[in-house]
Amino acid sequence: MDHHVTTHLLHISVVLLLFFPTNTLSSIGINYGRIADNLPSPDKAIRLVKAIGAKKVKLYDANPDVLKAFANSGVSFTVGIGNEYLTTLQDPTAAETWVECNVKPYLPATKITSIAIGNEVLTSNDTSLSGCLLPAMQNIHAALIKFNLDKITVTTAHSLSVLETSYPPSAGTFRQDLTGKMSPVIDFLAKTCSPFLINAYPFFAYERNSNDVSLEFVLFQPNAGVLDSGNNLKYDNMLFAQMDAVYAALCKLGHKDVNIQISETGWPSKGDDNETGASLENAKKYNGCLLKIVKQKKGTPAMPDYEFDIFVFALFNENLKPGPTSERNYGLFKHDGTPAYDLGFVGSSGGGGGGGSGGGNGSRTPSPPLMFPPENPSGGYMPISSLAERFNSRISISVSIMLLSVQGWIISLL
Repeated sequence: MDHHVTTHLLHISVVLLLFFPTNTLSSIGINYGRIADNLPSPDKAIRLVKAIGAKKVKLYDANPDVLKAFANSGVSFTVGIGNEYLTTLQDPTAAETWVECNVKPYLPATKITSIAIGNEVLTSNDTSLSGCLLPAMQNIHAALIKFNLDKITVTTAHSLSVLETSYPPSAGTFRQDLTGKMSPVIDFLAKTCSPFLINAYPFFAYERNSNDVSLEFVLFQPNAGVLDSGNNLKYDNMLFAQMDAVYAALCKLGHKDVNIQISETGWPSKGDDNETGASLENAKKYNGCLLKIVKQKKGTPAMPDYEFDIFVFALFNENLKPGPTSERNYGLFKHDGTPAYDLGFVGSSGGGGGGGSGGGNGSRTPSPPLMFPPENPSGGYMPISSLAERFNSRISISVSIMLLSVQGWIISLL
């Protein structure tokens, strides 16, 4: 990275700190995805993470360059293990090797607090992986115990399509075909005091059903709201309704004690012509209001005193991600560190735009985790094939989602 870009990033960081003090968002997290060839190096990215006040970062791997760069930063890390490694981790020795190579070397300087094993495994296209998930989690946890590191939690992220019913929120239940796999995973989370991670995107509900879903409802804007007749609670935004549906589903399995974290949520600032709602203005409203809610420590109607850990997706636009245009435009920042849009912590409105294809002046291709060979030489957080499955699982949801119509709650099978 040349001197001009470095100076540019320093200037941005100063402006961000002036307009958005770091103590205002103590419980916000950010997803640091890196499927791009033009991003700032990790030591530059840390300035943006700290400038927006994020205290937590979630990775999709255990990239050594990132973990080294954030040493002594005070930022807490959730590191990831890709779906492609679940089979390997059926071997306890492999799990021990992974922890020894990808966690131990960075402690205590880098604050690794959680390990997320796989992403949306139970609803992925590769159904053979579902049986590998719990053993992998158990083996990683056992390895952490062996190395006296079991304060680090072990979990996995789920999509909302794990729900059979999500409307009204009080009726939330997990899919019957997943119960056999889901229940033991949740039992494990409860036993180890680990969080339940859910990827929640109101954008997808609106994008697929814009005639039935109120834009104001999904963007936290003033609206009439919807009454849940099951508990007489009123909802004025979809994200909270989705969270309470997850909570209801956990309660039905006897686990209201399991902590819920929103592992991904966000809104794209650009999309294809058929991606209704993907726009700079809507992204600004969604993420801006989301940050205000976090700052206010506002709970949901069913969990009014609950303070969610929320990880916004994502830190940067990622120009090498496959799929529609929206997939490359979830970032709060463009590839050069300038804001994708104004969230109130910058001095200008910023442009929308994607990360662009750019040149090779961003971060170098990261070193792979020591135990495993590199699956994605582009420097991303999972192979392109896995990303395609991740995208398909988002748009091919075969279960009911919560929608808003003039009649109230309705069913929609996508």
